[in-house]
Amino acid sequence: MIPVGAVIAGCTVGAGVALLIKELALPAPALGPALQRLNQPAAIRPETVGDDRDERWGAWLVDHLGHLPGVSIPHQNLALVGQSAGKFMLTKVALAGAGLLLPPLATVPFLLLGMPIYLPAVVGLLAGAVLWIAPDLSLRDQAKRAREEFAHAMAAYLDLVALKRAGNVSAEQAMEQAAEVGSGWAFVRIQQALARSRVDKVPHWESLGRLTAELDLPVLDDLAAIMRQSSDDGASVYATLRSRARNLRTELLSDQATEANADSEKMTAPGAFLAVLVMLLIAFPAVIRILTT
Repeated sequence: MIPVGAVIAGCTVGAGVALLIKELALPAPALGPALQRLNQPAAIRPETVGDDRDERWGAWLVDHLGHLPGVSIPHQNLALVGQSAGKFMLTKVALAGAGLLLPPLATVPFLLLGMPIYLPAVVGLLAGAVLWIAPDLSLRDQAKRAREEFAHAMAAYLDLVALKRAGNVSAEQAMEQAAEVGSGWAFVRIQQALARSRVDKVPHWESLGRLTAELDLPVLDDLAAIMRQSSDDGASVYATLRSRARNLRTELLSDQATEANADSEKMTAPGAFLAVLVMLLIAFPAVIRILTT
């Protein structure tokens, strides 16, 4: 009698040989249809359609709500973090609407049991107000971190421009060659501004001035002023650029030290509370024993 394992092994080997023969016997595909399939345009993803829809709704909200009193759109911070005004406004309205509706809807069973109707309404108004300003606070924090990161990149960029100028490179070429060294988003923004100045046929420092006004970057305005002075009177700006980079690093280190001290002070109260809690836990058995005897 043939063992079952041998039968299974033979079937497996036979199936593998059959698949191998089938693959080898397949004719070569036609070149024309294959190239046509490769060159077909990519289908539009649902995320892209959703993004376009969100942008349209956000643009409508900006047109109808952006001019109302008390509604301000921080265009500089939005441009700095790369977010559109429409998406920002749509996020604010969606969060505020959720804050207004969720508390009343969540308390419907309690309303049926006799809860005062004004209580969920007040909670909804407070939640809506808090969630309305939450995107502004988040955007402000993101813009602050982005400006700090840009300032660190500018300290390196100033040194690079100074080195290029020390090699007898013209002011505009020094700015372009120094910008091409970095690949971070700050250097990319500078590269885009310099490319725009070439297209508009204006000096590079004017484009940097526009970028400063667009993104609120004072450190970039300092470089534009230094390079403009170098172009006007032909003065050597190597020492000026190195000094500005050194001062900028000192300012950044000072700000980081101040922020670290503030964070340490914030941890004082929780640390003291934990210490008191541990002391109470240690003394609790002794106090209970004294009270019960």
